[in-house]
Amino acid sequence: MLKMKYFVWIAVVFFFFSCENKPTNQSEKMKKSLKTGTWRVSLASEGGEIPFILNIKENLVESHIINAEEKIILDKIIQKEDSITIPLHIFDAALIGKMQNDTLFTGVFRKYYAPTKDQPFSAYFGQNYRFANTQKNISKPASVPNFNGKWEITFTDKDKKSYPAVGIFQQTGENITGTFLTETGDYRYLQGNILQNEALLSTFDGNHAFLFKIKIDENSKDEKITGEFWSGASYKETFVGKKNANAKLKDAFALTFLKKGYDKIAFKFPDLNGKMVSLDDEKYKNKVVILQIFGSWCPNCMDETAFLADWYKKNKNQEVAIIALAYERKADFEYAKTNIQKVQKRFNVEYDFLVAGTNNKVEAAKTLPMLSEILAFPTTIYIDKKGTVRKIYTGFSGQGTGEYYTKFVEDFNDLMSKMLKE
Repeated sequence: MLKMKYFVWIAVVFFFFSCENKPTNQSEKMKKSLKTGTWRVSLASEGGEIPFILNIKENLVESHIINAEEKIILDKIIQKEDSITIPLHIFDAALIGKMQNDTLFTGVFRKYYAPTKDQPFSAYFGQNYRFANTQKNISKPASVPNFNGKWEITFTDKDKKSYPAVGIFQQTGENITGTFLTETGDYRYLQGNILQNEALLSTFDGNHAFLFKIKIDENSKDEKITGEFWSGASYKETFVGKKNANAKLKDAFALTFLKKGYDKIAFKFPDLNGKMVSLDDEKYKNKVVILQIFGSWCPNCMDETAFLADWYKKNKNQEVAIIALAYERKADFEYAKTNIQKVQKRFNVEYDFLVAGTNNKVEAAKTLPMLSEILAFPTTIYIDKKGTVRKIYTGFSGQGTGEYYTKFVEDFNDLMSKMLKE
C-alpha cells in the first residue's frame, strides 16, 4: 500500500511537469507568485510523508528550513513566472517545482549529483505543523504514550547488520522532539507528533530527508519500543529499544586509531588553488594541528565546521592550525572546490581546506593508510606540536544532542588547553 501511494505521488508530479508546455495566459502565470510566510513541505517516500517547514521571507532572500529549534538559512529562491527553484543551503541539491495556485506548489527534491533519484514533494502555504495539527486533531487517543527520556536502541540495516544508538526524546502532550545518537554521528534535529499511539518524527537538512516511526510495545512489562527508519524515497531500517537512563555508546576517542608502528599522520593533498600541502610545511611546524576528515555533503560535518570555525576565529592567534581534508561526492577537483567554497562562505571559515578524495570510506581510508579505518565523516585527529597524534575522535554530536554537545565542547576545550600549553 505504501509503495502504491509513493507511485501515485510520482504520477501527480509527472502530470504537473508534463503540462508545463501547454499554452498559459502570461498574466495568469505572473499571479502565481510565491507567498511569503510559512509553507509545509511534504516529501514523498515509501514509508510515508516526510514533512518539514519552509519559512519564506520577503524578496525571496534569507529564507529558512525549520526543524524544531534549528533554522537553516537559504540564501535565495529563484522564481521565473510560475517555476520555482530553491537551492538548498551548502548542498548540491534543490527543490524544483511549479506554482499550482496561490497556496500550493509541487515538484521534486533533486540531488544534482544523483539526478535519477528525484523525490516528489508538495508544499502547502499557511500550514505550520509537522504531521498533524494536534490542536485540531479530532481523533486523539484516550491516553498519549510516554516517549520522554533516554532509550537504548539497536538499529538493523537492510543487510541485517546491527548497530547501537541512543534515542533522546522530549515530549509535550502530542508534540515530540529529539534525536538518535550513533557511533558515527547523530540524526540532528527531529520534530514530530504522536498520532494513534505512534510517534512520527522527521527532519530535512537540505540533503537528507529522514522519517522515524516509533511505537511503544504495549505487551511488554518493561518500557520497550519498536520502529522504522526511512531515509530518502525508499531506504529502510528497523530498530528496537528499551528505556534506559544510563544508555551510552562506546567512547568516541576509542573507535578509530593508528595502526601499530605509527604515531604520526602523513599526507600530501592539493589546496583549493591546486598547491600541494603536507604537515611538513613550515606553516604547521611547532603548532597543535586539528585534522578534520570532512565532506561538504555531510550534515554532521556541517555542525562540526560551524563549531570549529567559531573556535578558530577566537583562538587563531595561538599556536594552532586546523586543516579540513575534504572527501567529496565526485573525483573532480573543480566540483569539490565549488562545494567546499560554499561551506567556507556559509560558515565564514578561516582555516585550510584540502581536496583529499571521494567519500567512499574504503577509498578514503587508502589516502590515510596509517588509520585503522575511516569509520565516520567527520573524524577529528588531534596532533601535538611535535607532530604526534594524541587523540582521534569519531563522529560528532551537534547542538541537537543537548547535553552530549555540551560535554563534547567541555572535553574539546580541556584537550586543546592542555595541548596548547605543552
